[in-house]
Amino acid sequence: ICVCASGSLPEGKVCRSFVSVPVLNPVRLRKAKALAEEKVFSIQGPYPVVRAALKARGWVEQRAHRPDHTAHQRHSSEEQDRDGLYDLMCRLVQNEMVNFHWTNRRDAIDTNSLQKEQIINHFAKAGSFTTKVGLCVNLRNLHWFDSADPDTFFPRCYRLGAKDEKPAFIEDYRRTACTSLLKYIVEREQGAPGEGTSHDIPSVRKRSKLQSSPVVLSQMINSALKVCHQFLESLEHRDIDIHLETPQTLTEEEWAEFISGYNLVVHKGAEIENSYHFVSCCKAMLQKLAEVSPQLEIDGIHNIWIIKPGAKSRGRGIKCARHLDQILSLVDGDPTLRKEGKWVVQKYLERPLLVHGTKFDLRQWFLVTVVNPLTVWFYTKCYLRFSTQPYSLDTLDSSVHLCNNSIQKHLTPSQQRHRGIPADNMWSDDQFRTFLSSQGREAQWQTVAVPGMKKAVIHALQTTQDLMESRKNTFELYGADFMFGHDLSPWLIEINASPTMAHSTPVTARLCTAVQEDTLRVVLDQRADRNASTGDFQLIYRQGAVDVPQYVGVNLLVEGYNVGRHCSLPPLHSSIRSAPKRSIKEKEPKAEKVKTLPKMLLKRAETRFKHISSGVPPPLPPEMTQSAPVETFSLYLPMTVTSIHLPISTKSPSVLLWKRPPEVSEEVQPCTSLSLSKTVQTSSTLRV
Repeated sequence: ICVCASGSLPEGKVCRSFVSVPVLNPVRLRKAKALAEEKVFSIQGPYPVVRAALKARGWVEQRAHRPDHTAHQRHSSEEQDRDGLYDLMCRLVQNEMVNFHWTNRRDAIDTNSLQKEQIINHFAKAGSFTTKVGLCVNLRNLHWFDSADPDTFFPRCYRLGAKDEKPAFIEDYRRTACTSLLKYIVEREQGAPGEGTSHDIPSVRKRSKLQSSPVVLSQMINSALKVCHQFLESLEHRDIDIHLETPQTLTEEEWAEFISGYNLVVHKGAEIENSYHFVSCCKAMLQKLAEVSPQLEIDGIHNIWIIKPGAKSRGRGIKCARHLDQILSLVDGDPTLRKEGKWVVQKYLERPLLVHGTKFDLRQWFLVTVVNPLTVWFYTKCYLRFSTQPYSLDTLDSSVHLCNNSIQKHLTPSQQRHRGIPADNMWSDDQFRTFLSSQGREAQWQTVAVPGMKKAVIHALQTTQDLMESRKNTFELYGADFMFGHDLSPWLIEINASPTMAHSTPVTARLCTAVQEDTLRVVLDQRADRNASTGDFQLIYRQGAVDVPQYVGVNLLVEGYNVGRHCSLPPLHSSIRSAPKRSIKEKEPKAEKVKTLPKMLLKRAETRFKHISSGVPPPLPPEMTQSAPVETFSLYLPMTVTSIHLPISTKSPSVLLWKRPPEVSEEVQPCTSLSLSKTVQTSSTLRV
């Protein structure tokens, strides 16, 4: 029904009964407001929290065309649009430019096709630290950016597909076997193995009663000490003056024998004769190694390494192995990955911090809002993921050593696992701090664990900053996985792009919702208001702005000389042999510049060619009348003048080449016939 704003009909107007929308259409008003404020967004992936948070801020979604079978899934987690106004709004902005993109894949959108003001949640070329291969390679360059040592927070890692890194890994594996043997001897004598070992190591006196155990010669202890001593010398650069022909500490045959004996002792319980005589030497060597090797404590004694495909996630393809031939055969079995260098082998943390005898890792979020200058935000909340089995090195099964929720959620928790670990295998950081408080170590969380994680994240970004594409209005949320040593020092395992936001447990349902909402607070709210709340995000790193030098223009200078001048044609000369000899001390005249020939000189050239056609030799130049040419000479014609072809009789002898008789006379005798058809051009000189 048509009704005016005052509620009464205007005079002279006839009211007709019909159904229509209100005069002030709220849908069009909201659309106009959204377009005016540039609030059109697009989402690809399961992110209902982000969608709801943007709608609450007045943003309108531009929905992608999807099949009908996914339409229900798309709206299942959304608030029901009862009046249909929002759905109509989405239709109205279908052809408008999207101002905010949120996708679950980096390659979902071509960043080169975006305008500068469009916001996107992925940096291009960020695989330099979000893949295992990229992190392995780039952290080695940390010394160019910071004085920190990557071996203090990142377990050493090698690419087995790279030719130069495979020998380095083999050398590291053998050296680790030597240090593990020394630790085994010391810990067995003391009867106090480190936390995290699969079983207690009995003392020598108890082991001597086991008559069935094989006995290994003590020479392998001397070999291990020699290898460790050589390693210390290399760290102090004392091996520089060693000759290339100097024999190695151990030959390949000796290494094979040593590794075989090491496996018998550590893995199968064999005895070493008179090993107690070497305890003090082993202790002294381990103390020296601890000063230069920050990973000595976490190495353990079993020499276990973890093999990972370089570009996969969620624990896919990851395996643990302790034998060298097993590791190499595992990699060599896939020629594709070996060729591309995608296999990564990393030292396994054999002695991590455990919670109730169970292994765990920690998922920590951080946000990068600017690449240059680098700006990093650290989320103060995190969560722990537990394995379903008690920790043990007797088995290398993934149910014990991999804490990924994508693997553990399909497994049943062991009956032997401590009941303090929840059935969903997750803890929040608050629960973990409560556990540390029960052990009197709560202060270490803020003094050791958190600062160490912040430094590891910053160092990983510093080494890859130049490799990432710096684009304005770009941000990205990452998930870093950490493990901890006995002293609560964090060890970076990997960094994940597009970390999962699935509400798999009550812990992730609460924390994943919070981190997505706080991400929008940093990216959108603080953009409009510097004093806006950033939630639990904390700014931990911002590079200083680089001063751009003032533009003063470009001072270009072109130097050269004019080549358009005319010059006189130099006179014709006889051959070099017929010309009079000059003194050695006489300086050679400088070559004249090539100039354009005047018309008069061209006429002279035509006159000379007429003499050629008539068979009469031209007169010699005045300065050459007293010389007696005895040999032929060649005519070098110009190279850059218009072509002139003169008719020459094949029967008449050419006068350009001749000989004089032995006696000097005024008459010139022709002796050789030469057919001439040369090209004469206008910007060169005529030389004879």
